[in-house]
Amino acid sequence: MTDTARCCSPEMVKPTLPDQTLPTGGNVARDCVPVPGGRAVLGTDRPVFPVDEEGPARRATVKPLWWERGTVSNAAFARFVDATGYQTEAERFGWSFVFWSHVPEQQGPTHAVQGVEWWRRVDGACWHRPTGPQGGAPLADHPVVHIAWTDARAYAAWVGGRLPREAEWEHAARGGLGDVRYPWGHEAPTDAGPFRCNIWQGRFPDHDTGADGFTGTAPTHSFPANGYGLFNMVGNIWEWSSDPFRLRTLKRAARQVANAPRKLLKGGSFLCHESYCHRYRIAARIGNTPDSTTTHTGFRVVYDTPPLKPDP
Repeated sequence: MTDTARCCSPEMVKPTLPDQTLPTGGNVARDCVPVPGGRAVLGTDRPVFPVDEEGPARRATVKPLWWERGTVSNAAFARFVDATGYQTEAERFGWSFVFWSHVPEQQGPTHAVQGVEWWRRVDGACWHRPTGPQGGAPLADHPVVHIAWTDARAYAAWVGGRLPREAEWEHAARGGLGDVRYPWGHEAPTDAGPFRCNIWQGRFPDHDTGADGFTGTAPTHSFPANGYGLFNMVGNIWEWSSDPFRLRTLKRAARQVANAPRKLLKGGSFLCHESYCHRYRIAARIGNTPDSTTTHTGFRVVYDTPPLKPDP
C-alpha cells in the first residue's frame, strides 16, 4: 500500500486462520438493478494520486450485471450470520481498527497506528459492535463494516453473487455519464454543499462538522442515486473488489513491496476530505491485505444472472 493510502485503510498483519466451510444459496432479499455492459472507461487522465496508478484512462469491456443498489447492510449481514454461524475475521482475531473519535470514552486506552494515530486498535470491535464492546449496536439500515475481503467473499458466495471487478465498479459508478470524476458528474463536493455523498467536512482528523448529516456511516440508501440507481458509490464506506491491488510502473524492488498480496478497494469513505485524502473519486484506488478490517470498510454484491427472488 502507498504511504498516502494508509490514512484511508490501515493494514493488518495477522496469523493465518483456517477457512470456514459455508453453505450457499442464502434466501435473502436482493434489491438489485440491471447495469448495461459495453465499452467502459477505466481510470483517468487527471489523476490526483499518480502513485496509486489512477491513470491513464483506458477502455475495458464489461458485460451486463445486476447490482445491489446499496452496500450490504447490517440487517442483511445479520441474516447471513444467523443462517450460517459465520464468524468474521475481526471476531476471530479479537480486534479491529476504529477511528479515534468514535472510540467510546469508557473503552479505556487503545493502541494507535504509528504515523496515522487517528486509527486505534480496539479489542472486541467487530461488525456487531463497530466502535468496540463498550459502544452501541449497529443500525440495521447502515452498511456493515469491519469486514475483511474474505468475509465479503463468503457472504457474496452465500447469496449467489460475487464482488465486482475494478472495471465493472467504475463503469457502474459513472451511471452512464461517461468519463466523469464523480457519480453525478464533475462538480466537486464542498464543505458547504450541495451534499451528494457522505464524506468529511471540517478539519481532518480533528473535527468533522457533520454538515452532510453524518459523522460516521450513513444508511446504505442515502443521498441521490446515480444514473443506474446505485447509492453511495463514493463516500460512506470503502468497498472491496474481487481484483488484486497491483502497481505496474514502479521500479522492480518497489513493485514487489507494493504488490504483496493485497486486494483492491474503491469508493472512499466518510473519512475522506479533499484536503487530505481525495479518494472519493471514481478512479481513486487503494489496496489492503485481505484480512484487514476497519470501521469504514464493507462491500457490495453483483450478480452475473438475475438473482432469484426469495421465497414468500
